[in-house]
Amino acid sequence: MKISMTSLLGIKPVYAHCDLPCGVYDPAQARIEAESVLQIMKKYPGLDHQEDKWRAVFIKEQRADLVKQHLWVLWTDYFKPEHLEKHPNLHDLFWQATKQAGNCKKTVDPAEGQVLLDMIAEIDAVFKATKAA
Repeated sequence: MKISMTSLLGIKPVYAHCDLPCGVYDPAQARIEAESVLQIMKKYPGLDHQEDKWRAVFIKEQRADLVKQHLWVLWTDYFKPEHLEKHPNLHDLFWQATKQAGNCKKTVDPAEGQVLLDMIAEIDAVFKATKAA
């Protein structure tokens, strides 16, 4: 008779919607970073010293990378095939949003930062719809 460690320790398989309790995943993390990107873009023209401009660009690019990371985790770990059935544009929405975060690294135009925030708001609406289901 073969006894597994799982049965020996009394560990039972569990099934969850996502990798961790659902409270871990939230587009708010991406939104907060995107808001930082936008605020830096708005302040950039008023910066007087070149060192301040360099620092602002550096921070903006870091925050844009964090937006991408938060979106990728949400996209790959939270959303499941049943969500795609109900929201068939979900893959494209995430792809476009992560591309937009990359675009924000290339510019200090606040309009581009606002586009990113609008995309994250769309993702948030889908996220909330899945949480309500």
